[in-house]
Amino acid sequence: MDVKEIYDAKERLKGHIKETPVVYAPNLGEDVYLKVEVLQDTGSFKLRGAYNKIATLTDEEAEKGVVACSAGNHAQGVAKSATERGIKSIICMPYHAPLSKVQATKNYGAEVELIKDSFDDAAAYAAKLSKEEGLTFIAPFDDEKVIAGQGTIGLEILEKIPDVDIIVVPIGGGGLISGIALAAKSINPNVKVIGVQTKVSPSMYESIKEGKILTVKGGATIADGIAVKTPGKITYNIVKEYVDEIVLVTEGEISSAILTLLEKNKIITEGAAASTVAALMYKKFSHIGKKVCCVLSGGNIDVTRVSKVIEKGLYKTNRRMELKIKLKDQPGEMTRVTKLLEKEGANIVKIAQDIDVVGDTIDSMIVSIVVDTKDKDHQEQIITELNQNFYVFKANYNDTQF
Repeated sequence: MDVKEIYDAKERLKGHIKETPVVYAPNLGEDVYLKVEVLQDTGSFKLRGAYNKIATLTDEEAEKGVVACSAGNHAQGVAKSATERGIKSIICMPYHAPLSKVQATKNYGAEVELIKDSFDDAAAYAAKLSKEEGLTFIAPFDDEKVIAGQGTIGLEILEKIPDVDIIVVPIGGGGLISGIALAAKSINPNVKVIGVQTKVSPSMYESIKEGKILTVKGGATIADGIAVKTPGKITYNIVKEYVDEIVLVTEGEISSAILTLLEKNKIITEGAAASTVAALMYKKFSHIGKKVCCVLSGGNIDVTRVSKVIEKGLYKTNRRMELKIKLKDQPGEMTRVTKLLEKEGANIVKIAQDIDVVGDTIDSMIVSIVVDTKDKDHQEQIITELNQNFYVFKANYNDTQF
């Protein structure tokens, strides 16, 4: 793929997308910047690639219309781009896609087909429509025009931070990182490009590691935007040549990053976008003394998941923990516990108690207490004080059980 495609896309996209800001984020490191693509129209970088592809369709292709398969961001990008050009669009979405994303896609002018069962079934149906009705299939990542559109982000980063040392990019199918890496290294070959995937869905990571394209089954992840089972052929080859390293992050680390971005940077991100900051926060790559830019690829997080993310993030950052304590079943015991927690400055969020059905004594109960805390040292101090007065047999904090 010729980098000229990316420069052509930049011209093509003028007036049709936002040139999103690059902001300084000192809370994340001495020389850290964020490419805030969450502010893009439709809330995601996907608009860039979709528009570039649709803008290059022939009149004959445009007249027949387009079809795509997506659970969210790509769907909205294709719908908006097609409607802007006056083209019919059909988006095949899995039945379980969030209602907010389904409605947003319809609002952009697309006809939505909800397909039962899996995403693969929706993809198969989209392929069937493309063949039967002559619709142009707009691929989510494995297409040079789509890759070129996403690559304009790389040009913008180098314009704003010409001396950037490292660009950190989420990887799903590889379209975003392929475009950014190609663009960035055409300007400065010394720029290091690092990709991030989840431990749950490491398809590109495993493919590069094994030297061939692999399909990884994966599982449920908060970073659903990068939960791609099989990388693209075009993207695999570009990543193999231009991407310096791929690292993996956990669900807890992503949740922690979402919480940090929300609380400290006032930026709402989806899981895929926050994966880059998770990799930075949890030192998945070396960046001491380097100027780093993390790409925040999108902000379309389902509001029903926000509370779960915050909860998990609080545990991961040592701001919340759950204690299970064995107490004598007699008056005053619970008061003793709550007074001790008050003395230690722990805020009680929730208390539940039950009969100790497995213990050796008849007069004991198990109390589960969720408390808000300051940090890891504070948590360990609380556990130490409780153990001097009671029996703490389980404490859950920071993804660890003791």
